[in-house]
Amino acid sequence: MRFLLDTNVLSELTRRVPNPFVRANIDRFADDLALPSVSLHEILYGALRLPESRKRRAIFAQLDYIRATMPILPYDEPAATWHASERSRLSQIGLMPAFADGQIAAIAATRELILVTNNLRDFQYFDGLAI
Repeated sequence: MRFLLDTNVLSELTRRVPNPFVRANIDRFADDLALPSVSLHEILYGALRLPESRKRRAIFAQLDYIRATMPILPYDEPAATWHASERSRLSQIGLMPAFADGQIAAIAATRELILVTNNLRDFQYFDGLAI
């Protein structure tokens, strides 16, 4: 594994017509990708809130495929420790990133993975994180 996908990249994959550039790179680097459990939660939560529909079924079908082909990495003790440290550091300088973004960053940083995201702004202040 070399790359960890942020929720917005996973979300792109669940669209009816995903961005061809994103889809091509997911296919190209398939063996090097992982998904944080936090992103899985975020997508599942959104899908479960939808009424029964073709869109909801399509999202679940795509998630089934992703689960079968990509490792899902947990928010574990090293990630929690890293996250707490970064959260403390950032709060002391007046920055309060979203809690889930901190968890995703922690999973990537503690496993020395490159975080693939479409929202650089959400992760730019974390130290020791490759984006």
